Amino acid sequence: MRSRPKDLTQRRAYAGMTPEQAEVAHAEHRQILKVLPGLLLAMFVSTLSMMIVGNALPVIVGEIGGTQQQYTWIVTASILASTVATPIVGKLADLFDKKRLLLGSIAVFAVGSLLAGMSVSAGMLIAVRVLQGLGMGAIMVLVQITIASIIPPRQRGRYNGYLGSVMATSTVAGPLVGGIIVDVEWLGWRWCFWAMLPFMAVALVVLWKNLQVPTVRRPGVRVDWAGAVLVSLAATLLLLWISFADHSFAWLSWQTAALLSGAVLASVAFVLVERRTPEPVVPLHILTERNTALAIVASLAVGTVMFGNNIFLGQYFQIGRGFTPTASGWMILPLMLGLLVSSTVSGNLVSRSGRWKPHVLGGVTLLAVGVGLLVSIRATTPLPLIAGFLLIAGLGLGASMQNLVLAVQNSNSLANVGAATSTVTFFRTLGGAVGIQLLGAIYAHRVTSLTVEELGARGIDPGQMDAQSSSLDLSVLPPPVVEAIRDAYGNGVSTVFLIAAGIAVLGVIAVLLMRSTMLRSTWDVPEPARQALEDDAGPGTAAAPGDLTPAATAMVDRSAVPRADGAEPAPEHGAPRSSRHASQASAGRKSSE
Repeated sequence: MRSRPKDLTQRRAYAGMTPEQAEVAHAEHRQILKVLPGLLLAMFVSTLSMMIVGNALPVIVGEIGGTQQQYTWIVTASILASTVATPIVGKLADLFDKKRLLLGSIAVFAVGSLLAGMSVSAGMLIAVRVLQGLGMGAIMVLVQITIASIIPPRQRGRYNGYLGSVMATSTVAGPLVGGIIVDVEWLGWRWCFWAMLPFMAVALVVLWKNLQVPTVRRPGVRVDWAGAVLVSLAATLLLLWISFADHSFAWLSWQTAALLSGAVLASVAFVLVERRTPEPVVPLHILTERNTALAIVASLAVGTVMFGNNIFLGQYFQIGRGFTPTASGWMILPLMLGLLVSSTVSGNLVSRSGRWKPHVLGGVTLLAVGVGLLVSIRATTPLPLIAGFLLIAGLGLGASMQNLVLAVQNSNSLANVGAATSTVTFFRTLGGAVGIQLLGAIYAHRVTSLTVEELGARGIDPGQMDAQSSSLDLSVLPPPVVEAIRDAYGNGVSTVFLIAAGIAVLGVIAVLLMRSTMLRSTWDVPEPARQALEDDAGPGTAAAPGDLTPAATAMVDRSAVPRADGAEPAPEHGAPRSSRHASQASAGRKSSE
């Protein structure tokens, strides 16, 4: 057994450690691996649920009845609920037991999935998707927060590679599995929701038995429900305006003025409330940190492109090109494979080098290039060419999505990691929700215009077909009208990608302006190390938590890292216990402040 530490130091993961340090790190790694499958399975299912629905939507809406507006709201309802839940749950995770919150979120998601599969109309499905979205958003942010709570940032790149791989796998499998489910007659679209339940049951059992997360309890804790309501109201009013403008009322109308005024007033009231409340749902000081603010802008761009691509590519391939849902799933595979490869490779590279910016910048740039190339696709574009464009966009998504969250986590202390993580995730999902509605409205307007042109070219009076052509069930329409609608969907999607490409360019600019930092090897920088950094940087210069000089790095007490099993961490090799206790006491005072 004495040879084991020597063998461990020869592994790449433990290079540079003493045998005793390697033994401690290996024991922590084994404990983390007991918890990780449950966390990854919960993340897998929550991500899979969105990907499955995206590709199955044309069939679902066609069977239960629905319009293009309801089509987008079935997706937007869950994303909006997920967006609203994200900052609330993120703040609760900083205040209460993360394990109980995660288990409760899994239960909420399971109930929502069960009811979604029982839907009998588009309206009912939209309503229950709200419940499913609440659970989905809570799971996604709590899994990331839990990983951030038991693993320090430098080592987190290694585990974020696993997380990125799982998210990529679910993204890859989702469209294909959704297509297969709706194409298999003895299954049907309802199993797109019911298939989630067994996996969530397994995740629930694994986490219940093995998960132990360090929790810092503070007296007099109050939840910022006023802030939660106001941010939810602002987001909802904005999405309602985007969804119904130019359909139910004109862009310039009293309804537009009412919805936009309400959104602005709710946003202003939200800021005022957050400045006064002792426990804000979105701490405003987090938004003033340069990297966090710019990461939010980049996350908005990534979220818009990520969610929008999945939804509208399904319509393009199924309605515009006439492929089955299963075939459509295969067509989107290059995007998902690029995401899978890129997230895995970039996660490992970030962990080894400790630098995240090159990977994020390269990822967002590839994303902008890939989406820009998709602007050229039409109803007759060769499929191999489309596959190449999607592969480039997927490589960009994988390298940027999780590493943006990691960059923000690295810029905040453990006491605020929940709020910081949820804030970035909040804006990414909000970007997805707004993006789907915005791009959906543009796509619908463009398709309507092209359909009128195509019908006119075929000698069909467009006025007689408006009521019928508003339905997405093409089986009830005559062949000439179906052909016109397919051409409209196939040729109109380029407008969607044109807008998405412009948004992606904004993401590139935001990442360029972010400050490059090294990932730190512990959660919080002790005060002596921070003081040394500020002394080195000069008077009046605030040092970033990750920008450690060798002298300051030597002051960082690795023993303050909590163990995944909740046990007291082993002291750093050669470090006196009194020093370790002093560091922990200092960290405790810092958290309470």
